Amino acid sequence: MGKKSLLKGKVGERELASELQRLFGVEARRGVQYSGSPDSPDVVTDLPIHAEVKRCERLSIYKAMEQAVTDAGKDKTPIVFHRQNRKGWLAIIRLDDLPALLDCFSTNKGSE
Repeated sequence: MGKKSLLKGKVGERELASELQRLFGVEARRGVQYSGSPDSPDVVTDLPIHAEVKRCERLSIYKAMEQAVTDAGKDKTPIVFHRQNRKGWLAIIRLDDLPALLDCFSTNKGSE
């Protein structure tokens, strides 16, 4: 991977962290990047998700989701976050994971 692509990825991870902070009021930061595991998500947050960030023009969506699922482990919901140049962020989640994630958010809302 070229230097420009690596920089774009780092910037994308920081952008997403900022967006998660804005939307959900949680701490979020770029993760420590090493081997790809539940301990090294692209973005670290208290949300029950494993964030796989893809900041590119073309995305192989199923390949990206496979990576997110593999890296998420058992306790986190894998979500692929994608953004192209001059476009907004997309969150891609498996349909079967959606009910549990929505339940988690509604449970947290009630406790505030």
